[in-house]
Amino acid sequence: MGAAVRPLPTIQPPEYPRPPRRLRVHRLFEPELLSQALRYSFVMLRPDIQWSNPVMFVVEIGAVLTFLFIIQAVISTSASQVPISYFIALDIWLFLTVWFANFATALAEARGKAQAESLRRTRAETPAYRLRGGRIEEMSSTELRPGDEVVITSGQLVPSDGEIIQGIASVDESAITGESAPVIREAGGDRSGVTGGTRVISDRIVVKITALPGRTFLDRMITLVEGASRQKTPNEVALTLALAGLSLAFLIVVIPLWPMAWNAEQYMMGYLGISEPLKSLGTDVPTLVALLVCLIPTTIGALLAAIGIAGMDRALQANIIAKSGKAVETAGDVDTVLLDKTGTITVGNRHATDFKPIGNYSKLRLALLAGLASTSDETPEGKSIVGAAQAAGVATRDLAAPFGTEFVAFSAQTRMSGVDLPDGRVIRKGAPDALIKFVQERGGTIPASLQQAIESIASRGATPLVVAEDENIAGVIILEDVLKPAMRERFDRLRRMGLAL
Repeated sequence: MGAAVRPLPTIQPPEYPRPPRRLRVHRLFEPELLSQALRYSFVMLRPDIQWSNPVMFVVEIGAVLTFLFIIQAVISTSASQVPISYFIALDIWLFLTVWFANFATALAEARGKAQAESLRRTRAETPAYRLRGGRIEEMSSTELRPGDEVVITSGQLVPSDGEIIQGIASVDESAITGESAPVIREAGGDRSGVTGGTRVISDRIVVKITALPGRTFLDRMITLVEGASRQKTPNEVALTLALAGLSLAFLIVVIPLWPMAWNAEQYMMGYLGISEPLKSLGTDVPTLVALLVCLIPTTIGALLAAIGIAGMDRALQANIIAKSGKAVETAGDVDTVLLDKTGTITVGNRHATDFKPIGNYSKLRLALLAGLASTSDETPEGKSIVGAAQAAGVATRDLAAPFGTEFVAFSAQTRMSGVDLPDGRVIRKGAPDALIKFVQERGGTIPASLQQAIESIASRGATPLVVAEDENIAGVIILEDVLKPAMRERFDRLRRMGLAL
């Protein structure tokens, strides 16, 4: 594709799209899926494919034999005792039986492939800004090769897996790990790796691509989805053998009826005590095939493959990638479930839930300072701090920064953000160690109760953010993961299923 060339110092590429979104749930009878399944269901009539399902393979052979019998009946000069329409209708039903089994399997597979295609489109639609010769050229992330260097700024997605070779940034990896807290990634050391699909939320970095096309994390996710189509489980193998055994037994019963009726006619008439020949009582090939199909477990054999794929597809709709039907089958034997907290039972982003003042500061004053320091913070945490300040009693008008206020954005180097007010006050919020260093550099003292408050908050699984006004520590913001709606009801449902949590 054509390259859009711009000078490096003035490059301001637009924001990337959001991280890979939740997989689209495809409706069962979408026209596109139906057309794909319809085409592939006819391809699956090939004997080398149908052989994997012994029951339906027997039905297909019966349908072919019936078709040959119809051709013989049409070209034969002797009149048939049974109307030809009966044989045609019978053959149609036999072929429909095989085709429906193929269609059910093909439709289930088409749904899984459609989910993989959704991931692939996300991969293809992510732009990249490659650095070459001091200039930036815009391209698709699918065109990147190992060794390419790309520039990524705040708000943009990492287009492919790579290593940071310049800069330091805070990266949101929740789309990959489910962890809401951003992590620091910087050039050099063992924390320089970035994953395609994660989002840079501060600063600017240069990343050297290390993944080959088709070998990135997102590509492996696509491979998992596509490779989850047909791997028979032990129970499915056992059931297939049982169905094949039953089919063989009924074949042994039905097949001898034809030579007995046509080659030992007088003996069988005397043995059975009947006056009419057996060949006039429905012992022609199509009728015997229909009898066999009625006897063998056709329905189970027809839907056995589709059941496993449908189970994996239902899991995929819930953003759970099952690598095989065995994984879905094993899930039925689970009696204990261990759940990761962040992003699983919580919303995935930390929210401010309370304020803990230090020293002479009141809770309302601390909430006001924290709200002012977060007015320009567009992260979910920053917005939640403003909301918590309002819930604590701070008026909305008091949170409006006065004219001339200088906003200080969060950066991975300082690990803090805030405002410089026109009256000379400096308000900051951020990581405890960063704020302690900030206050000490301004000549302030650290209250003895601060460390105790930080440890108390961290010990209960929450995240402390320290707020400072000039050289004074004002208090601590408590950030916590918030449970998703109706989690209690969901836990109750799991317990009713016999699962221990």
